[in-house]
Amino acid sequence: MTYFSGAVAPVPTARKDAYADHVAAAWRLFRGYGAVRMVETWGVDLPRGKVTDFHGAVNAGPDETVAFSWIEWPDRATADAAWQKMRQDPAAKDLPEMPFDGSRMIFGGFAPVCEAGTRDPAGYYQGFLLAVPEANRASYARMAAEAWQIFDKNGAIGMVEGWGEDVPRGKVTDFYRATKAEAGEVPMFSWVAWPDRTTCDAAAKAMEAEMGGMEMPEMPFDGMRMMWAGFEPLFDSATAG
Repeated sequence: MTYFSGAVAPVPTARKDAYADHVAAAWRLFRGYGAVRMVETWGVDLPRGKVTDFHGAVNAGPDETVAFSWIEWPDRATADAAWQKMRQDPAAKDLPEMPFDGSRMIFGGFAPVCEAGTRDPAGYYQGFLLAVPEANRASYARMAAEAWQIFDKNGAIGMVEGWGEDVPRGKVTDFYRATKAEAGEVPMFSWVAWPDRTTCDAAAKAMEAEMGGMEMPEMPFDGMRMMWAGFEPLFDSATAG
């Protein structure tokens, strides 16, 4: 079953090119370990939230931009083995130095509970982080499938909803702190892919107008703690040379 290693990192805005070089070099290692694809995206629409947001998730400073990224694996076993190999691989020591503060990067392993559309390269992504009560997994998956019908109708390319299966606790930041997860809640790492930002922005306006005056349905999670932002692709192994 497809499995994703998801990460969010604060990158000095002035070091965007160095970051792109770093991830391109890292992909060569991950590909050798069995990874199917790696996508790195760069934050271009990062709203501030009242409770949570992407800035707070990684303690990003005013001179930093949030990167949202994932590695796709054929299954969790391959992903777990890859991280073990990387710790022992001398080639990993030759990677360019990380051009960001790794202590504030959050990461984890996620299994999809809802996949829709295609995972073909996109021109724009909406990234989401939230926490869902473990007991609500099935109801969340149903809600996500229903939401896809709306996204699809408004021009989205694809969607992945990732359920946290291996989410470590961090000393400085982690997905639990980012989403203010409570006991019994599981972090989610999700995205909706769009052909471009114009289509995404138009869809948001259309969906808002369509739902105007309607009572919001009960959600199987605390929507006040969900965060979202817009990201442009920085590196995609599917299109890299």
